[in-house]
Amino acid sequence: MYRKSKWKRGYNLEGLAHGNNEKSVPQLLISDLKFEKSLAKLMFSPDQENHPSKAPVKYGELIVLGYNGSLPNGDRGRRKSRFALFKRPKANGVKPSTVHIACTPQAAKAISNKDQHSISYTLSRAQTVVVEYTHDSNTDMFQIGRSTESPIDFVVTDTVPGSQSNSDTQSVQSTISRFACRIICERNPPFTARIYAAGFDSSKNIFLGEKAAKWKTSDGQMDGLTTNGVLVMHPRNGFTEDSKPGVWREISVCGNVFSLRETRSAQQRGKMVENETNQLQDGSLIDLCGATLLWRTAEGLARTPTVKHLEALRQEINAARPQCPVGFNTLAFPSMKRKDVVDEKQPWVYLNCGHVHGYHNWGNKEERDGKDRECPMCRSVGPYVPLWLGCEAGFYVDAGPPTHAFSPCGHVCSEKTTAYWSQIPLPHGTHTFHAACPFCAHQLAGEQGYIRLIFQGPLD
Repeated sequence: MYRKSKWKRGYNLEGLAHGNNEKSVPQLLISDLKFEKSLAKLMFSPDQENHPSKAPVKYGELIVLGYNGSLPNGDRGRRKSRFALFKRPKANGVKPSTVHIACTPQAAKAISNKDQHSISYTLSRAQTVVVEYTHDSNTDMFQIGRSTESPIDFVVTDTVPGSQSNSDTQSVQSTISRFACRIICERNPPFTARIYAAGFDSSKNIFLGEKAAKWKTSDGQMDGLTTNGVLVMHPRNGFTEDSKPGVWREISVCGNVFSLRETRSAQQRGKMVENETNQLQDGSLIDLCGATLLWRTAEGLARTPTVKHLEALRQEINAARPQCPVGFNTLAFPSMKRKDVVDEKQPWVYLNCGHVHGYHNWGNKEERDGKDRECPMCRSVGPYVPLWLGCEAGFYVDAGPPTHAFSPCGHVCSEKTTAYWSQIPLPHGTHTFHAACPFCAHQLAGEQGYIRLIFQGPLD
């Protein structure tokens, strides 16, 4: 987690640091721009732009952290960076019914082979408990996992920070379960969504083997955890500009809430948290040990900037004609369709000070390691990276102008959005946490994990 500190409003610069330029250099902070009030009408979500009475009911959306609007090679079928959950034409939810206790493995197999959903808890080689599930006409079920089999609605693979192609993720041995979790949504208002660990396979079964953490509850029912677990964090104050990080918890197969295990796959479960539930809220984070998903409710998305709004902000920045203080060439953010290709007019930033330039070789000395460069405006030495607009609108906590950038990746968004994500400890590996950029999953660096951008205005 990064410590908050106040940044100075600007610099009193009188020329480039490497020369006595008599003309003062005009400073341009994006927050000083007069953004058009007409942008407000672009703030509505796509659902509001259409006729909501004719649109199907949307429960919410799942957005994978680490992708800037789409997967590197594009979204295809059930494998995408964003998945919308709509009310199904016919309910497909299930709920527990008959419990078969002290079954032999043969009897358990016979029960599991019936044409209905079931969860099997293997206690020993001679004893298995099978819980049958029956149809629930009041709920819809959606399943998430690594498997491409038909029961999975949303196929998720491991997120590799900064990956530029899907092949980057395929070389990594996955830690995401084939049938990782399921979300059950109420078909009637307020359309409550709840999350459960594990998903039913093609035979409509969930199997918890001998080594899986499992136990009998106080009311005689069975419950258990999956190998690497499903973790959930609900933000405090919702997903707004006032949001604060919550506490990471683990969700069981039956939807109960527990404190975290000592390590991700430890046999011993954490303590049950009685006063918390598995109900998802706007901004809830779901970690599947290899990928983290953000849950946005339909109501929350209605208050979120749209891609149209972000495009209007991009055009406003470019219309201000920011210039490179060295080359005096006009800078411009490329279109969102070219969000991964460095353009010749692309703004670059010195991450230690926030001064924005075009790409140039000033201060590039061979004796310096890596990307470290000296800023010609203030002489600070540090990384020098291109700036990229954050194009995934679902990650924004407000509709503020793009005044700040994450460090060290250079993804640009509003100040409150950078401040929020820099405070969120995201699970990494089996037992560590760190803050990361939501647009590319790179671990944040520096005192805060983000910087305020300082542009130079046109000299005319």
